[in-house]
Amino acid sequence: MTTTNLPIGRADRKGSRAQSRALLLLLPAYALLIGVFAFPVLESVWRSFTDPELGLANYEWVFSNENNLTVIGRTFGNALLAMVICLLLAYPYAYLMTIVGKRARMVLVVIALIPFWTSLMIRTFAWIVLLQDSGVINSLLQLIGLEPLQLIRTNTGVLIGLSQVLMPFMVLPLYAVMSGIDHRLVTAARSLGARPSVAFFKVFLPLSLPGVAAGGLLVFIQALGFYVTPALLGSPSDSMLAQAIYAQVSGLLQWGRGGALGVILLVCTLLVLGLIGLVSKFASRRGLGIKVF
Repeated sequence: MTTTNLPIGRADRKGSRAQSRALLLLLPAYALLIGVFAFPVLESVWRSFTDPELGLANYEWVFSNENNLTVIGRTFGNALLAMVICLLLAYPYAYLMTIVGKRARMVLVVIALIPFWTSLMIRTFAWIVLLQDSGVINSLLQLIGLEPLQLIRTNTGVLIGLSQVLMPFMVLPLYAVMSGIDHRLVTAARSLGARPSVAFFKVFLPLSLPGVAAGGLLVFIQALGFYVTPALLGSPSDSMLAQAIYAQVSGLLQWGRGGALGVILLVCTLLVLGLIGLVSKFASRRGLGIKVF
């Protein structure tokens, strides 16, 4: 009994030591996460309840002010529209990446990655040049006899900028999923009598839904917190929640109100993530194959 228990005990001790060493290696990451994320979030939550006085006055101000509700609705609406626009443009692009040759695929991958190599500020200023009243787009419209459009300082300009900036976050998850789909399944469906469109929508599209869900989640969550693009391409009447938070904290020094807006944005984002998680679990139980988390 003693001789058989000793190796097991030694193995357990070695396992616990290895686990403790792994936890020690993670301590710097935990310290960084607490310092740069958890502490600022907790401080914002604390200020939202205590600045200028203890209570729910800041949250009452948020929900009693019609302008705040409009900004919150516009923020989530723009994030949803940007997600849809990115999906409609990125899906055929990612599909093309899976059916072309190796060299053409490399070119398409490089084009998708170029935005990561360029500063967000530079890309936004480039859109100012293109969208302004006397910019390139309106000049081309006048050349073909059309009236110039009001593109900058509008919500349309904000959506164009958001969609362009966030497009790679939709293309790459879609391509990662699509590249693992066997195209012979579509060929088999067509050989059994299905039309090309039917084979695509019945076979390929359902298999690509995990990429759609992952890309849509990335685009939607990031669009909620955008500041630079709406500030430069939009107008004060088209401001989003990040601009409202900046105005309260930096312009008016209302830390409590800014914190309340930030907490509401965080809570709404967590609710969206929770809802998507429930939908993902429901879909996986039904065998639809949509799994995000």
